[in-house]
Amino acid sequence: MKKSLESFIFAIGLLTLFTHMASAQWVQTNGPWGADVCALAVSGSTIFAGTGGYGLAGTTGGILLSTNSGTSWTRVSSGNFTSLAVSDSNVFAGTDAGGVFLSTNSGTSWTAVNSGLTNTNVKSLLIDGTNIFAGTSSGIFLSTNNGTSWTAVMTNTEVYSLAVNGSNIFAGTDGGVFLSTNNGTSWTAVNSGLANTDIRALAVNGSNIFAGTSSGVLLSTNNGTSWTAVNSGLTNTDISSLAVNGSNIFAGTDYGGGVFLSTNNGTSWTAVNSGLTGGDVGALAVNGNSVFAGTNGSGGGIFLSTNNGTSWTAINSGLPRSFVGALAASDNNIFAGTWTGGIFLSTNNGASWTPVNTGLKYYDVNSLAISSSNIFAGTSYGLFLSTNSGTNWTAIDSGLTNTAVRALAVSGSNIFAGTDSGVFLTTNNGTNWTAVNSGLPANTGAGSLAVSGSYVFASTSSGVFLSTNNGASWTAANAGISANTIVNSFAVSGGNIFAGTYGGGVFLSTNNGTTWTKVNSGLTNDTVVSLVVSGNNIFAGTLKGGVFLSTNNGTSWTAVNSGLASNFVLSLAVSGSNIFAGTFTGGVWRRPISEMLGVINPKPQRGMADFTIRSPSHNNPNTTIDFSLPHSDHVTVKIYDLSGHEIAALVNKNLESGTHRILWATRNIATSCYVVRMQTGSNSYVRSIPIFR
Repeated sequence: MKKSLESFIFAIGLLTLFTHMASAQWVQTNGPWGADVCALAVSGSTIFAGTGGYGLAGTTGGILLSTNSGTSWTRVSSGNFTSLAVSDSNVFAGTDAGGVFLSTNSGTSWTAVNSGLTNTNVKSLLIDGTNIFAGTSSGIFLSTNNGTSWTAVMTNTEVYSLAVNGSNIFAGTDGGVFLSTNNGTSWTAVNSGLANTDIRALAVNGSNIFAGTSSGVLLSTNNGTSWTAVNSGLTNTDISSLAVNGSNIFAGTDYGGGVFLSTNNGTSWTAVNSGLTGGDVGALAVNGNSVFAGTNGSGGGIFLSTNNGTSWTAINSGLPRSFVGALAASDNNIFAGTWTGGIFLSTNNGASWTPVNTGLKYYDVNSLAISSSNIFAGTSYGLFLSTNSGTNWTAIDSGLTNTAVRALAVSGSNIFAGTDSGVFLTTNNGTNWTAVNSGLPANTGAGSLAVSGSYVFASTSSGVFLSTNNGASWTAANAGISANTIVNSFAVSGGNIFAGTYGGGVFLSTNNGTTWTKVNSGLTNDTVVSLVVSGNNIFAGTLKGGVFLSTNNGTSWTAVNSGLASNFVLSLAVSGSNIFAGTFTGGVWRRPISEMLGVINPKPQRGMADFTIRSPSHNNPNTTIDFSLPHSDHVTVKIYDLSGHEIAALVNKNLESGTHRILWATRNIATSCYVVRMQTGSNSYVRSIPIFR
């Protein structure tokens, strides 16, 4: 425990080190977190959670490990994990395409064990003594030697769940329930009374077998010979998971139904969801008096109940952060729109985030805009309005003939929505919408919008268009900027209009779009996806380049990325004296604006090394670390993961003054963000290295 604490403190220390060039850096806020939890396995105080990648919560997948009953979590593997099974020190993990992996050291390392496994889409796992069963999308495989080899024991059926009761093995498939009494040598369909044969989950409680389907729960008291529906009180019958704790049966449901409890073998059910968010319950597990629920969707994560579901507590410290594609701020409220995770609210500068999605039918949030007390959210399937800080949302789609809303802009009482088929306008807070596309190319989308006084700008696949009459008509405004250039974002600063583009950097117009000029000096990444203005300062968020700042209307730019481990910056917003950055899988980051103004044109300090990093590319799988020493010195260069564990020591020796280059072979390094620390004498330098595959 002491060692873990020291590692944690060290990791925090790594991320708070600065070069002597600047004394400020970005800080990762506490979310928005999220995980699409597909599987849970418990062994004492050790819990494994298998999560999916780029799913409902908008996060990358992997296996998460907690050694303290869920108090904190560490990612121990990356990938899309669908099933887990634990036996003593052996942990088996099933994936959606990579087969089965085995860890014999509590998740520290993993080895693929797929010999004979001809289908690697593993949906369920079961350990029964020395027998390991893997249910796949085309049948069941058996290993009797800890996964060294597998043999098919059932074919031509999709196996979602497995359960054991004494010498009986039950398989829940897309064709009903099958029973084997001889360790899988043969199987018999046991479906009498099954009105729905799509079996998603199985659980055993003494002589009772429970089967979860998309139309409720069924019970068999005679080893599957016959089944009876037991759904009284089950207001959501789309069952995704089942678990047993003594006389208590828990049923996890999809589509926001949460968890239901039966204390009488399914005769009646009661919803037990107090404190449970992300209502799609993909996994349940029991350990003594503790019940764990893994949820998906907005607010998805891991929850613990110690009172049989009466109340649930989120145990998400260390879980992945979400993709944050939209940010908006009003007073002390900061709203974060995530990709398929919904909307989160922070009222304390990111110290905590709360999902605020009541009434929000779709959780892929592309855009946010605030007009007085009204908050507008554009999703891929419609527009929503909240008049009470996100407490609840109402669909406002009347007249909106295309509901894929990519951008929003506010001009007084006029709200503009950019969709996949042009621009729409409402003058009554979304009560109804009118298409305003005269002059825009037919069948073109509007991916970004901006308002400057009476001028409205829209980016389309045919370039930038301008309206001076609230969208009644549009004219092309592309002089100086190619009509084929994709404009990702706009920002307005006084009479200056900035356009962030894909591959072209930033363009500036000082005459309301009549002409545009490229302003990229110092902008080392030319894919600009977000822009925000604070006073005379313009911030640009880029893909893989982090954040850049210009204090002179784009004449020059400076990278302001100290401490920013997530360099894919999808959205930016200013709240008070802070700027917030929404990132790709890194959640939201915060930094005081005043701190960054001091790093523009810093004075060189005597004795400092020049230290730069080039991340791997398709052409070069290695990370290149270049540095120059003003004088000979002892140099150490080490690589750490974000848990503070050293994973590579690249240099530890005396070096002469001059230029040096180090290569870190990253071809087989997992996708994540890493930290490189260079020590030269009394000087320390820290940089982040994002590795993406």
